[in-house]
Amino acid sequence: MDFQNTLDFAKALDTSDKLKSFRDEFLIPFNNGRPSIYFTGNSLGLQPKKTKEIIFQELDDWAKFGVEGHFMASRPWVSYHELFPSLLSPIIGGHSSEIVAMNQLTSNLHFLFVSFYRPTKSRYKIIMEGKAFPSDQYAVESQVKFHGFLPDDAIIEVFPREGEICLRTEDIIDAIEKNKETIALVFFSGVNYYTGQVFDMKSIAKKTQEIKAVCGFDLAHAAGNVELNLHDWGVDFAAWCSYKYLNSGPGGVGGAFIHEKHSKEFSLPRFTGWWGHDKSARFKMDKTFVPMHGAEGWQLSNAPVLSMAAHYASLKVFEEAGFKNLLEKSKTLTDYLVFLLKELHESGKINIITPFECPERGCQISLLLKNNGKQVYDGLFKEGVIVDWREPNVIRLAPVPLYNNFEDVFEFVKILRNLLTQ
Repeated sequence: MDFQNTLDFAKALDTSDKLKSFRDEFLIPFNNGRPSIYFTGNSLGLQPKKTKEIIFQELDDWAKFGVEGHFMASRPWVSYHELFPSLLSPIIGGHSSEIVAMNQLTSNLHFLFVSFYRPTKSRYKIIMEGKAFPSDQYAVESQVKFHGFLPDDAIIEVFPREGEICLRTEDIIDAIEKNKETIALVFFSGVNYYTGQVFDMKSIAKKTQEIKAVCGFDLAHAAGNVELNLHDWGVDFAAWCSYKYLNSGPGGVGGAFIHEKHSKEFSLPRFTGWWGHDKSARFKMDKTFVPMHGAEGWQLSNAPVLSMAAHYASLKVFEEAGFKNLLEKSKTLTDYLVFLLKELHESGKINIITPFECPERGCQISLLLKNNGKQVYDGLFKEGVIVDWREPNVIRLAPVPLYNNFEDVFEFVKILRNLLTQ
């Protein structure tokens, strides 16, 4: 598409946008008396208008039925988690039996590591991206310590080349090959939280399979943002949160993927709880744990219904919009953003550190500001633009296809340009 740097052109794109009505499905925060330009769906997604209605339905059912709501509620609580696999399947790229909504992101990673990080004396190392999100770093370090290894020895971090900001896929593959005799687990983000770089998960998974190690991903910044095909790629496990692109509320319920090749590997160690037990016999209260087939067998506790109600509200919007449609709009939206920002990038006023081209980027664009970055960030907020600041000098922004439009993108760049020339 031949883009134009005009408001009329942006408005024309919005007029022809077949998803434009979904913006009205969300509550957009006001800033200085007017709707904000909200570009922080990569940190906390906006609230769908249907969320309150659906949560209130659960509260009403609780009031009406008490404990019997587990069976008599409009969406019975005893099977509440079963609402989610089919809704998440097109977003995650897995079979419904491979997906479960449960817990939170880091909790799920720890539970999955119990099953899939099985170090031996010779193969005990974990390879991951350097400067991963801190929670991942903490989790991995604690896991290797738990198994009696030293983090400096057991964790291999892959960093960008000198003078570069993003990782090259060939360097990740090369690092896996060089350490293939000692690697137990390859664990990467789907999307780097700082740069917005989308990793080549398919190639990483393929190489991991070649060396007969286990492959896992943290999809916090990938789920609901980029195309995923975890089943076809042969990924062993993954976990994600739902409060970013999946718009399910602060601290919302997380999710996990376990490939079907592991669904009947009941010898795999796991930490267990009664909601992972064979549901046909769950209430017999037998002593011996019998896991359900598939990802459900990794559950521990019954569903947090109020949190899951918010998750359900958002996923129904995804279902109505169609995830492939959202991916198509997202590409055009961020292509337009990059087009408008290139002038500032080429003049040296900003440095776009996110790869310019799909599929190496999703919604998020990260801008490195060498001078007065925090001042620019504060100026954007005063002008009604909500973006995200990451120390020491990066502004992250993410135009989300469900509720952002092309006029948002045009107005943001106009305000940014004015701030940079002051």
